[in-house]
Amino acid sequence: MTGLNKNLFRKMNKANVLIVTRNLPPLVGGMERLIWHAIDELRSDYQVQVVGPSGCKDKLPPDVNVIEVQLSPMFFFLLGTTLGALRSVVRHRPNIIFAGSGLTAPIVWIFARLSRARCIVYLHGLDVKVQHSVYRSIWLPFFQYFDHVLVNSRYTKQLALEARVPSECISILHPGVEMPDMADVHNKNLAFRSRYNFGQSPIMLCVGRITPRKGLLYFVENILPNIISEAPKSILVVIGDDPVDALQTVTDERARIRSVLIEKGLKNRVNFLGNCSDEELDNAYFAADVLVFPVQQSNHDIEGFGMVAVEAAAHGLPTVAFSVGGVPDAVSDGCCGRLIRANDNISFAQAVIELIKEGASPKPTGECRKFAELFQWNEFGSQLRRVFHNVESGGSGIAGT
Repeated sequence: MTGLNKNLFRKMNKANVLIVTRNLPPLVGGMERLIWHAIDELRSDYQVQVVGPSGCKDKLPPDVNVIEVQLSPMFFFLLGTTLGALRSVVRHRPNIIFAGSGLTAPIVWIFARLSRARCIVYLHGLDVKVQHSVYRSIWLPFFQYFDHVLVNSRYTKQLALEARVPSECISILHPGVEMPDMADVHNKNLAFRSRYNFGQSPIMLCVGRITPRKGLLYFVENILPNIISEAPKSILVVIGDDPVDALQTVTDERARIRSVLIEKGLKNRVNFLGNCSDEELDNAYFAADVLVFPVQQSNHDIEGFGMVAVEAAAHGLPTVAFSVGGVPDAVSDGCCGRLIRANDNISFAQAVIELIKEGASPKPTGECRKFAELFQWNEFGSQLRRVFHNVESGGSGIAGT
């Protein structure tokens, strides 16, 4: 048998997985990155089909079969996703259908039952906690009937249990991270500082969408003034922008933050860089002295994990964060940063000051990277494939983690 025929034989004998999701590039965010990696990791063992948002095909590996769906308005997305899933089920007869978030869970469950496939959903936190009445009455009840439920943190697991998902059907699968090359850190640090004329100023870094949940407005209003008074040469660098195409879009948060900065006389201490390339973000992590993660929590908007804290740790950068939602899974207190009780603004400020003040101890680079190594994407992929193989063979996955 020739090499080409062997590859064709292996491909034809792989089980089929259909992934139905809104969360893929070109949308930007941690959930989108996670589902992209899930697809990439499953390709080794499965023939993968995807029903996803417009533009995702160009971002996915070429051997993945893709049906693209109009992203908005939401009704069109759900209708297109339903029709796309029907088309893929009829054509490919998947063994497993995977919902990338709670949003597509009902569609996945219905087609799995109709086609006698197994079904798995990945829950991120907000898709369990969201307070929309229609979503809670129609979407939420489906979660308990899935063959297996993956969650991103201990906190999201508790939310799933409260949504009546059986404990034996839940596995915690943390998002992964890529470990960057540390060979040229010094030059990357200098290049980033030089590009933006930051000099030798201590840098507090904030990364992520600018929304109320991320807490940037709260930080500049209640914590930053205390930090600047103790470390007047320090600056805050913000990478990210107001969300685009998010399910819970909040506008003008950045404008409100600028207004507060002007009011408090701190406009010159904060630099908004907007959305950056992956390379530029790497350089920012290397140049910064601390990642600030002042996440806020409410009944309608929660942080399911906190991927940026693990990314920072992979670059040797410690994080100071409020201990809310799933953040404690992403920050090891005293090892790769500090976890601060929610709304303890004085302790938060003091923890940051300890890391950026003159004469501060060197960054705990080794400890941070050792912690981040636990979250590498290859480990994520190994756990994901174990769950899929177990569910495919008729089990409920690998629970108890």
